[in-house]
Amino acid sequence: MARLTKIVTRTGDGGTTGLAGGKRVSKDSPRVWANGTVDELSSAIGVARSGSADAGLDTRLRQIQNDLFNLGAELATPADGFRQGMPRIEQRHVADLEKLVEDLTRELGSLEEFILPGGSPVAAQLHVARTICRRAERFCVRLSKEEKIGEWVVPYLNRLSDALFTLARWANKKAGVKETYWKK
Repeated sequence: MARLTKIVTRTGDGGTTGLAGGKRVSKDSPRVWANGTVDELSSAIGVARSGSADAGLDTRLRQIQNDLFNLGAELATPADGFRQGMPRIEQRHVADLEKLVEDLTRELGSLEEFILPGGSPVAAQLHVARTICRRAERFCVRLSKEEKIGEWVVPYLNRLSDALFTLARWANKKAGVKETYWKK
């Protein structure tokens, strides 16, 4: 059964958008800023995926995109609108990212200096995604000061930026591209 039968609805022409459950809010509300930035992040990750020939990286990034879609659904649902079985970011998602960072860091080794974002096209795009992730995190922190959001949303985005940084380093290593260190 088709879930999205009509793309053009004109319901947002007045500057509002619908949340899960039907409530309408301004398109410049903190909830919409946060959710839109999570969507932008997923798109940036999609660009990185499109340039990668590594099946393992693609699998990791596809899972992250799926998690971000769930996070977006969570942000689109006011706290009082949650029902049993709705997707949420949980502690296990945060733990999965922590394990990924630990595993890749063991393979890469520690850093002795900050690196400049860049390198291979895939790594550079992952750095762009990392910065968008940080912006999404800031918007979610702002939103959390005004409305209740899931307890694992901000920690997930915080770990995800670390994971994207580490994945960018890993992508450079796989591509044989040396990282450029910051010169003080």
